[in-house]
Amino acid sequence: MTGTETTGTRTVRTDDAELAARQRAEELYATDRTCQLLGIALQDAGPGRATVRMRVAETMVNGHGTAHGGFLFLLADAAFAFACNTHGPATVAQGAQVTFLRPAEPGDELTAEAVERSRFGRSGVYDVTVRRPDGTVIAEFRGQSHTLGRPVRQPD
Repeated sequence: MTGTETTGTRTVRTDDAELAARQRAEELYATDRTCQLLGIALQDAGPGRATVRMRVAETMVNGHGTAHGGFLFLLADAAFAFACNTHGPATVAQGAQVTFLRPAEPGDELTAEAVERSRFGRSGVYDVTVRRPDGTVIAEFRGQSHTLGRPVRQPD
């Protein structure tokens, strides 16, 4: 089945799987206090994919005056978490690694886009690219997921 979804002034047709995946990501976001505290916003989600955004705050810089790598990892990990939980059962990180390619500066508006590469049984592999608005790649992240086989926690 298909439906419609209105985003701003634009209406797009989406199928049930897209709507269900987006709803699962939104439900997970509703209970993610870390993302909310840091201003990480869920921008988009679909089956096996998710996009999040974050502005680098002055409080997120290291001694070199650039974004601390931990915050960049966290942004990519958030996109990974939303993407791997779009299928239904609760799914967690089994492992992850990041490669920092360029520094991010305070005030940079960063986007992390996660894409599922493979899923087999309870395991999955997801790639996440962190970019500036001009497309400059800041970091590449690869996460391995493990599905727990229970529902995602619902908001209170």
